Amino acid sequence: MLKTGIKGVQEVQVTEDNTALTLGSGTLLVFATPAMIALMEKTAWESVAPYLEEGEGTVGTQLNISHLSATPLQMKVRCESELTEVDGRRLVFKVAAYDEVGLIGEGTHERFIVKNEKFQAKADGKRVG
Repeated sequence: MLKTGIKGVQEVQVTEDNTALTLGSGTLLVFATPAMIALMEKTAWESVAPYLEEGEGTVGTQLNISHLSATPLQMKVRCESELTEVDGRRLVFKVAAYDEVGLIGEGTHERFIVKNEKFQAKADGKRVG
């Protein structure tokens, strides 16, 4: 059963694959904001996945994130999430990312519980031709 307080943790290392230069969000070899956001989303959705019914998943619908500090190559980044609100199918998470020195990003992330097949079919129905 989904209830507030569910926590998640994920960790990645900064490599050339997740830098601003590689992801196109900048020109420097530092952990990219899009990579941090993806890590935050993954941490949140994986934390609640075991509590969902068969055939359900979650989709991200809103982010309010600040990227506070740059992280260079080879450092580790750890993300923590906590489910702070459950409103029907709407889930709100507090998320924060840290490198080996301290806080690098924080904010809130909203996800909605969906029926995977129905959601995918609706998305696929948007194709033209």
